[in-house]
Amino acid sequence: MHIHILGICGTFMGGLALLARAAGHRVTGCDANVYPPMSTQLAEQGVGLIEGFDTAQLELAPDLFVVGNAMSRGNPLLEEILDRGLPYTSGPQWLADNVLQGRWVLAVAGTHGKTTTTSMLAWMLEYVGLNPGFLVGGVPGNFGVSARLTDSPFFVIEADEYDTAFCDKRSKFVHYRPRTAILNNLEFDHADIFTDLAAIETQFHHLVRTVPKSGRIIANARSEALRRVLERGCWSEREWFDCATGWSLRADDAGGETAFCLAGEQIGRGSLAMPGEHNRMNALAAVAAARHAGIPPKVAIEALGQFKGIRRRMEVRGRVGEVTVYDDFAHHPTAIALTVEGLRHSEPAGRLAAILEPRSNTMKLGVMKDRLPGSLAGADHTFCYAKGLDWDVRAALAPLGQRAEVHDDIAVLVDAVVAWARPGDHLLVMSNGGFAGVHEKLLAALAVRTGHTAARVG
Repeated sequence: MHIHILGICGTFMGGLALLARAAGHRVTGCDANVYPPMSTQLAEQGVGLIEGFDTAQLELAPDLFVVGNAMSRGNPLLEEILDRGLPYTSGPQWLADNVLQGRWVLAVAGTHGKTTTTSMLAWMLEYVGLNPGFLVGGVPGNFGVSARLTDSPFFVIEADEYDTAFCDKRSKFVHYRPRTAILNNLEFDHADIFTDLAAIETQFHHLVRTVPKSGRIIANARSEALRRVLERGCWSEREWFDCATGWSLRADDAGGETAFCLAGEQIGRGSLAMPGEHNRMNALAAVAAARHAGIPPKVAIEALGQFKGIRRRMEVRGRVGEVTVYDDFAHHPTAIALTVEGLRHSEPAGRLAAILEPRSNTMKLGVMKDRLPGSLAGADHTFCYAKGLDWDVRAALAPLGQRAEVHDDIAVLVDAVVAWARPGDHLLVMSNGGFAGVHEKLLAALAVRTGHTAARVG
C-alpha cells in the first residue's frame, strides 16, 4: 500500500512514517517546515519528502492519505482530498488499526516528561531482550530512531493529549488502549485547543476508561489534577509514585546514587546521567511500569545506568573553548524551570544563559507569559527571540530587570549572546522548533570571536 502523510515532519507523524515503512508500505509525505532531526531521520530511512501542500501531490495517487493534526481546514491539499472523496484517516487511528491492535501497549501520558519516560521504558524492555516496538516524540540515544516496529507483543508509546486531527478532536491517546499507563503529571497546556485544565482532565478520564481491568495505571501522587481524574473513575490496578506508601526516591550516600523504594523499602539503587529531580521521577515511573511488564525493579534500575538520553533533551550540541551550547525541547514554564534547575545542579560552575524561543501554540497566545519570569529566574541571563509574537515579551520579562533582553532578529540575538559569553559559561537553548538554526549560528560566531575551533557534538 502507498501511504502519503500530511504533516510528516512532526515528531509523531514522522515516527508513524517509519512504522508504516517497516510494515512494508511505500511511504511519502509532505510538510511546510522541514528541519532536523526528523527530516534527517526520514531521509535516512528512504521516505520521500515534499515541501508544502500543493495539490499536484494528488498525482502520486496513494492508496491512503494519513492526515496529521497540524493540518487544518483550508489547507489546499486537504481540501482537495475532501472534495474528491479520497480515502484518508488520522495518524492515531491508523496506528491503532495497523500497529497497536493485539499488543501489550505501555503508554506514557502527562504534560511533562513523556519523551524521556517513554525512552527510558523502551530501553528497559530492550535491555532484558523483549525487543519492544516503540514510538517516541524524540530520538532516544539507545536506539537512534524515534520509532521501531518489531514482532514483539510489547509496544511503548508516548501518549500525547493533543487533539487527533481536524476531524477528530479527541486526544490522540484515546486511540491507544494501553494495558500499562503512566500518568506523569498534569498541568494546563495547549491553550489553542483546551479552554482550561478541567477540559484536559476530561480527556485523561477518557484515557483511564480505556485501560482494562487487568491493566495498571501508575500515577504521580503529587498531582492534584491526576487525583481528580482518577476520582472520576478507575477500573484498573493503580499504583502511585512520589509518595511514602507507593514508589519513592531517596538520596543514597553510596557514591551519590539514588535509592528506589516501594512502600518505604529500598528495592534498588542506581545513577542517572540526565540531571534534575524531574528526570529521577521520570525514571521512577518507568521502573514501576516495567515491573508491570515483568521486569524486576533491580534489573530496570540497572538498565538506567546505560540509558543514553534523548536528542534535544539537555543535549550538548557543541563547545567552543570553554563555552558549552545545549539544546532542549522545553517550552512550557514548568519545563523551562526544571531544565534550568537541572543544568544548574549538574553544572554548578560557570554562568548559565537561557536562550528561549516561545514557539508553542500556547506560548504564541501569551497564556503563560506571566509565569515566564519565574521559570527563568534560575538563569544568570535570559535572551528571548520574540519574532512573530503578538504579545509584549519585553513587558512580560520586565521583572527580570537587566538579566533579560529580547530580540526580534536572530543575527542580533546571536551577537548579543556571544558578546555576553565568557569561558566556563553554559548556553541553554530552549525551543520546540528549529529556532532558525541558532545552535550552529552560536557555535560559528563563538569560533570566530575566540579563534577556537567549534567541537560539535550533536
